[in-house]
Amino acid sequence: MNPQIIQEGEFQYVEQGSGPAIVVLHGLFGALSNFSDVLDHFSQNYQVVIPIMPLYEKNSIDPSIDGLTDYIEAFIEHKGLDQVTLLGNSLGGHIALVYTLRHPDKVSALVLTGSSGLFESGMGSTFPRRGSIEFVQERVAYTFYDPKVATKDLVDEVFSIVNENFKTLRVVKIARSAQRHNMSNDVGNIQTPTLLIWGLNDNITPPRVAHEFNKLIPNTDLHFIDRCGHAPMMERPTVFNQILERYLNKLHQPIA
Repeated sequence: MNPQIIQEGEFQYVEQGSGPAIVVLHGLFGALSNFSDVLDHFSQNYQVVIPIMPLYEKNSIDPSIDGLTDYIEAFIEHKGLDQVTLLGNSLGGHIALVYTLRHPDKVSALVLTGSSGLFESGMGSTFPRRGSIEFVQERVAYTFYDPKVATKDLVDEVFSIVNENFKTLRVVKIARSAQRHNMSNDVGNIQTPTLLIWGLNDNITPPRVAHEFNKLIPNTDLHFIDRCGHAPMMERPTVFNQILERYLNKLHQPIA
């Protein structure tokens, strides 16, 4: 995947395909490449839009769950999107939950994979010492069931973020905000049809987190993927896409 990044005002995003809209929200260390298979597969029948969240840059956006949700709120309004499927991984799932609570009328389906919001054990507020690429390699590999998924390019990308003081400070602030922003008392108010796709071997948001979401959110459909960690759309993309496609087919008539 080598999609063109579109710049419009303060927003950067990738957009491909036409049809019902799928808005994809990446995680704290997420990149467009994390969703390459989702973009390629679903853009055949859907309008897939991936906003690049301004997590590490110097800007006026508050580095918090609420601040980032404000940004996504403004982006969806800017694009004039309605009745979207919100797909969020990790931090992106957390933001998707908050957005759905704010705008239930704009979200036709919610898809969470490895979402924070209830519990997350990750790089968080106890962040690696600067200059330790070995630590970063270990933590990135910890994200996946198969450590080979933690390629050198992926490790180098994360290392470039955590090895700059300003970016590290932003990451820590966002991670701490996510940890404080527990949604166990809120998600029961979500009436939107919700699909949970979880790695059975997720170390960051373990399977018990998926079970808790499934218990708390009234209208859920839970699927586990074996031999899979925190990012199913990267580690097991074919199975992930099959589960998601079957679910969306219940809600939308795909365009031939």
